[in-house]
Amino acid sequence: MIVRLVRMAFRPGEGERFLELFEGWRHRIRSFPGCHHLALWRDTADPDVFFTHSHWEGEADLERYRTSDVFAEVWPTVKALFREPAAAWSVHEEVRMP
Repeated sequence: MIVRLVRMAFRPGEGERFLELFEGWRHRIRSFPGCHHLALWRDTADPDVFFTHSHWEGEADLERYRTSDVFAEVWPTVKALFREPAAAWSVHEEVRMP
């Protein structure tokens, strides 16, 4: 299982537009084979900064999503709203505390 974090900083005011778009896409992303979890986080200091937090069965599942028709529709639309390039990390959970 891998955890994927993606930080996206949008131009001023575009965060609300992103939320509208995400609402239409979230079920398609979450139901993609290999995706076990999807959450959207918003920065507490900057309302135009968001993070997606997703869990994938493995790297191959994430890569299939990244080369899918769903991603081909989502990413160019979202990317056009950025004020700076997105940053992404794929990580493994090492320790979880109750």
